[in-house]
Order: sequence, then structure tokens, then C-alpha cells
Amino acid sequence: MKREEIQRLIRIAEEQMSHAYAPYSHFQVGAALLTAGGKVYAGCNIENAAYTPSNCAERTAFFKAVSEGERKFSAICIVGGMNGIAVDYTAPCGVCRQVMMEFCQPETFQIILAVDEENYKVCSLRELFPFGFGPDNLQERDK
Repeated sequence: MKREEIQRLIRIAEEQMSHAYAPYSHFQVGAALLTAGGKVYAGCNIENAAYTPSNCAERTAFFKAVSEGERKFSAICIVGGMNGIAVDYTAPCGVCRQVMMEFCQPETFQIILAVDEENYKVCSLRELFPFGFGPDNLQERDK
């Protein structure tokens, strides 16, 4: 993935942080999900007083995309921080990694963890979720 494309996704994710609804943790997260066709779906975290119904930025982006018919994805960028200020990398939680396993190829799907346009890391889903359980695990196998 070219640096310019990564920086574009970072800018979108940063912008999404401002839309986060995080009145309890004050940890705002933005995500920018790139489809195989080049379209970007953005998401932010949405908290809830009961905590469990909260939704992460990554899943918000995925659910928006899937609800629009998308099924193939190439990358996601995640930016987050207290009070909307990113000072370190924000990795996806386990539930978000599991959602990624449902829709993405673990070896090729890229996860961009960013602080800003100059400070970012790119890794594969397999690197972040080495023994992930996905659709391939449920395929019938020859005995």
C-alpha cells in the first residue's frame, strides 16, 4: 500500500475521532476501512452507560460497509486516544479482530495503527491474531 493512501486513511480515521461518543472512558477512536474496490467506510466508537452495548470504531466501520453490501476488504486504519488526542498506537480489541477474521484474509488484510500521518505501523491480521478462528475453520474437510 502506498504511503499516500495510508496517510489518506489516517486523516479519515483522525476525523472520525471527533464523532466518537465516549462520555465514560473519554477514549475516542476513529477507523477508516478500505474495501477491495477502493471505497472507504469510516467509523467511531459509540459507548453506552451499560458498557456491553458499546461498539468499537472498527466494528462500526465494518457494519456500515457490510450493511451496504461490501464483503471484500483490504485495510483498516485505527487512530485513538484520551480526549481525542492520539499519543500511542491503538490496536483493535479481540472482538474487532474476530469480526475482521469473518470478512478478511488474515495474511493480506492490512491493519494500520497510527498516531499521526508520520507515525504509524502496518501489520497483517494474522500478525495481530495468529490463531484466529474464522470461516475457513468451518469448512468441511475430506476425511
